[in-house]
Amino acid sequence: MIDLNDLNIDNLVQLYDLDLFELGEMAHNIREKLHNDKVYFNMNRHINPSNICADICKFCAFSSHRKNPNPYEMTKEEILSDAKSAYERGAREFHIVSAHNPNYSYEWYFDIFKTIKDKFSDIHIKAMTAAEVDFLHRRFNKSYEDILKDMEDSGVDSMPGGGAEIFFSEIREKICKGKVSAENWLKIHSIWHSMGKKSNATMLFGHIESKKHRIHHMLEIRKLQDKSGGFNAFIPLLYQRQNNFLNVSDFPSGIEILKTIAISRIIIQNVPNIKAYWATLGLNLALVSQEFGANDIDGTIEKESIQSAGGANSKKGLSKEELISQIKDAGFKPVLRDSIYNELEAY
Repeated sequence: MIDLNDLNIDNLVQLYDLDLFELGEMAHNIREKLHNDKVYFNMNRHINPSNICADICKFCAFSSHRKNPNPYEMTKEEILSDAKSAYERGAREFHIVSAHNPNYSYEWYFDIFKTIKDKFSDIHIKAMTAAEVDFLHRRFNKSYEDILKDMEDSGVDSMPGGGAEIFFSEIREKICKGKVSAENWLKIHSIWHSMGKKSNATMLFGHIESKKHRIHHMLEIRKLQDKSGGFNAFIPLLYQRQNNFLNVSDFPSGIEILKTIAISRIIIQNVPNIKAYWATLGLNLALVSQEFGANDIDGTIEKESIQSAGGANSKKGLSKEELISQIKDAGFKPVLRDSIYNELEAY
């Protein structure tokens, strides 16, 4: 019997040795105590202003490089046009994440956020990963505290969880050398939480990391959550294989993916929500994941550029009606939420 109070990595990695359905039952029991049969989703629009990036991550298919020779920079007018059309279709969250574009000024980012907030006062802006914050820190010699305060003042409501990848330093050195360190990713979120703000946390898995590296990553999130309490959700992001430089051939099976989601729920019980992000898992596996500890599948998205560049079938998003129908067919109760998990409507 595995002692879940023993947080030694060698102990917890044994969870992967359990039968899938035994593990799933453990995770599902925790999920039911927290959320009953609810599956959360939201009405959101992803906006990715540019794919021109100063950093080079081997796993990334989104940034413009030899395998993606199509650089772009959206104008302010194009961003506002996308925001307006999405708002009119019911989106109430704009998820704004960009590459680390060296052509943008420091003020460019905050002007975009402020302009959006001025035009759509009831919109929730989830923007700027910790990796983007670290890029601004390096490029413009600004402190993390100053950048986060400027984000708050310009209308950013919460932070996404991107840029975490895998915290283990040797793996990080191989897949995203030069990007924000694990320590600074955690530090940035800690500062944001100290400002009374919420954020998400991610883990990129299924590439060159080991199961022990995943457990280490989960424990780091759990540790910070114990201190700050600021994470809304933990999101295990499945690595997308196409159009990048990792050349991974040993891809995790569906069983291993479900086990990873279940173990996330078991280990990180202090983060209230586990998101099975349909844009990386596919909708079917994201729905199955609701039986293995997850309680959220993200939202309508409308246009998804980052994961689809790596091969995910997520470019055009999903309609609200399709999400509701699919969640019901899976035997769960669809619940529309806002960006910080206030329930808006159950179906």
